[in-house]
Amino acid sequence: MNIDWNCIDTVLLDMDGTLLDRHFDDHFWLEHVPKRWADQNRTSLEFAKEHLYALFRSQENTLNWTDLDYWSDRLHLDIPLLKQEVEHLIAVHPFVVEFLLYLKQHGKSAWLVTNAHSKTLDLKMKKTRLGPYFNGIISAHQVGLPKEDDRFWNALQDFISYDPDRTLLGEDSETNLGTAERFGIRYLVYISRYSSVVIPTPSSNYLSINYFSQLIPGHGDKAAD
Repeated sequence: MNIDWNCIDTVLLDMDGTLLDRHFDDHFWLEHVPKRWADQNRTSLEFAKEHLYALFRSQENTLNWTDLDYWSDRLHLDIPLLKQEVEHLIAVHPFVVEFLLYLKQHGKSAWLVTNAHSKTLDLKMKKTRLGPYFNGIISAHQVGLPKEDDRFWNALQDFISYDPDRTLLGEDSETNLGTAERFGIRYLVYISRYSSVVIPTPSSNYLSINYFSQLIPGHGDKAAD
């Protein structure tokens, strides 16, 4: 990968799909929640999916999209409790820890920057134990804007002091990479293997990787066993 680490001081990393396998989230929202909602409301699973998917789409690109309290109230379900039912699916992508260790060893400022709700963060950090590898963790709910909003990256500077020209952002969302690009973040990396159950498709707009080993000098394009 053509990245000169001497030119990078700060690394901002997304969580779901980027560091963690998005299979957990996709399964939870697309299968587990509809099943529990169908059981509670005595409807068919097919109807539940059609109804809930439309509700989910209506909140895309907003903070409600990842707000567990919002969905608990809206669906009359204990969403945090339901997440615990399938927490065994929470998994760290291969080579993530090695990459975070590389950043720490080379004095880079590493930040987890996510749209995830605080209750989701608590569950996943407890499960994965990734928290200590970061200088800090910032949720979009603290910032007051989702990463899909062009104003987010400027507002983030109230929480993290970073020079966009010397910053790398790793994301599995091309939309979020686009807002970061318009703000001026220079090094943009798309994680194409966001889920262990999908075939990776590289971005046509951004540098794409399957594994973070591709960003570690000397590791090359290693694959997981």
